[in-house]
Amino acid sequence: MKRFVAGESAADALAVTDRLISDGLLITFDHLGEDTVETAQAETITARYEELLGRLAANGTGTRAEVSVKLTALGQLLDDGEKIALENARRICAAARDAGTTVTLDMEDHTTVDSTLRVLAELREEYPTTGAVIQAYLRRAEEYCATLADEGSRVRLCKGAYNAPDSVAFTARDEIDKSYVRCMKVLMGGRGYPMLATHDPRLIEIGGSLAGLHGREPGSFEYQMLYGIRPNEQLRLAREGAQVRVYVPYGEEWYGYLMRRLAERPANLGFFLRSLASKS
Repeated sequence: MKRFVAGESAADALAVTDRLISDGLLITFDHLGEDTVETAQAETITARYEELLGRLAANGTGTRAEVSVKLTALGQLLDDGEKIALENARRICAAARDAGTTVTLDMEDHTTVDSTLRVLAELREEYPTTGAVIQAYLRRAEEYCATLADEGSRVRLCKGAYNAPDSVAFTARDEIDKSYVRCMKVLMGGRGYPMLATHDPRLIEIGGSLAGLHGREPGSFEYQMLYGIRPNEQLRLAREGAQVRVYVPYGEEWYGYLMRRLAERPANLGFFLRSLASKS
């Protein structure tokens, strides 16, 4: 578990901070918990984020670390859930601003996309650097990227790991990869800050080539990878001058996090096993 999840508490999460930062890496923290079924549970998770951000503010690492937030954890699926999640997200964004950092809204099941984008739009009115996530496996991904690639916007592009029907999402690996490249072209050619979340060497290489094609400086985009996955590649990219952010999950619901990642796509099982066998 500790290879892929920092631990259960904010202290555990922060314990990995110094090492990653000293290696020249950036961080985004994710407090695990997606199955929120009560308002009190959403309140608790919000408070945990505020605690973590308060500690980032106290130790001055906000410039190197941000947080990622799942709106379902903040109550999105409750009755009147979008309003509840928005208010909780506002609290987290306020704490992030006080810490000198920002927030990225994770994208989840395809049924929550429209709601998440509405919350994003609301948050950006007060907190314009709030980040978005677009999943390349969605058939509308390129459209979403074009809408979000504005001046100052931050967009994380990932392949997507949630099950979705063929009418909504690409299912073949090559189709998803092609969509990812199309989305990269839109983001790299836009005016925002692309965040390329992938461990795929081919896509990393294409991302670098697109950055060069569009005259992007290393500080105008970043790569993102999961904690514990291809750490040597993370270091290689950082040492070559790229911005590399590590997605660091923590929290008591670590078992569910790992099982969901394996269940969502069977190919993930081989990926995790290969990572256990080799740190490269």
